[in-house]
Amino acid sequence: MRSISFAAVSTAMFIAGCAGVASDRVMVHRTGPDELLKLRSGPGLDFGIIMGLPDGTVLNRRDCVTEIGQLWCRVSLADAPEVQGYVSADYISDI
Repeated sequence: MRSISFAAVSTAMFIAGCAGVASDRVMVHRTGPDELLKLRSGPGLDFGIIMGLPDGTVLNRRDCVTEIGQLWCRVSLADAPEVQGYVSADYISDI
């Protein structure tokens, strides 16, 4: 019985430790038909634009930070994970 408890605790600790590393799939939404969500080099409007992302673009969300009252998420493109940057969390949703 003791080994089962140890295994359960070890597994829970491993999962909790990986929680910050894991990514979630999200999708760009609410940008509008003629607008693009700006993928930026850092979390904020003062950072350079890497590219524009249309509605429906699937992203891997890594982590999110708040900068000047705005939530920004570090993401990579699902189809091209080497392309990474930050987007406003207001324009992404879980899929």
